[in-house]
Amino acid sequence: MSIEDNMSNEESMFDEENMFDEVVAVAVAEPETEQDERNDAKPKRQPPYHVILWDDTDHSFDYVITMMRDLFRMPIEKGYQVAKEVDSSGRAICMTTTLELAELKRDQIHAFGKDELLPRCKGSMSATIEPAEG
Repeated sequence: MSIEDNMSNEESMFDEENMFDEVVAVAVAEPETEQDERNDAKPKRQPPYHVILWDDTDHSFDYVITMMRDLFRMPIEKGYQVAKEVDSSGRAICMTTTLELAELKRDQIHAFGKDELLPRCKGSMSATIEPAEG
């Protein structure tokens, strides 16, 4: 075999390798599949839930205001508004949030303890969660 034949042979092998690389590049550039499009979709938002505080006669306004400040980081004025609402309508929405956080806040209300200002008080206030309609 001559040097020219050998070079010609190597050039043809080189061209075959380049063609293979081009085929791979084309394969990578294929359109996205349905699964790829689903992965790019935005995650769905969780439905909101209300944390509801229920009225009773065994807790003072000061207790509610303090609890709203400590558990929900409400300013005193907002805590007073919650205390007024729960007293006048029998219930007040303290927060609207995800189910997990609503459950946590409900449990924190239940664990807040008794009102030290009222001797007849036996324990914490009552709270529930419910889906927020919207």
